[in-house]
Amino acid sequence: MTATPRRIEALAGSHDRSAFACGSEALDRYLRQQARQDAERRVAAPFVLVAPPGRRVLGYFTLSSFTVHIDDLPQALARKLPRYPQLPVTLIGRLAVDRSLQGQGVGTLLLMDALSRSLAGAEQIAALAVVVDAKDDEAEAFYRRFDFLPLQHQPRRLFLPMKTVERIFPRNDGG
Repeated sequence: MTATPRRIEALAGSHDRSAFACGSEALDRYLRQQARQDAERRVAAPFVLVAPPGRRVLGYFTLSSFTVHIDDLPQALARKLPRYPQLPVTLIGRLAVDRSLQGQGVGTLLLMDALSRSLAGAEQIAALAVVVDAKDDEAEAFYRRFDFLPLQHQPRRLFLPMKTVERIFPRNDGG
């Protein structure tokens, strides 16, 4: 028996979002009603995990540009940075897994894809970290397993320095 091939791709109108249910009404509603509009307006880039042939969405995340105030960063990091009042980061605005796949590592798969895309984007448009807003204790614990750190004044807003992301996905420059 072979595993069903799954892919992560940019959200398109052909994706079946109707049955997605992750246990958070806000995250479900966003995918069904708002995600395509955000993509079309270029305020967020939603990516979905699908298993052909039905194109049913099994999980998703969004990426967008964001800024953090330098005072929100830990002092040890802020001291090493230019004293700009705001600094560029990539925001993972939402990340959700359908209930049918929760507890099977799909959240990790989505996070790794989001981090990889964030690193690739940071090579074109500067971003010093990836930021997430943990909605609850469970989400915070999930991100902390991957070494996300809290920002100073917003403990549920976590960040992972791009230098750490680079260690997860080392470049093969070939020379």
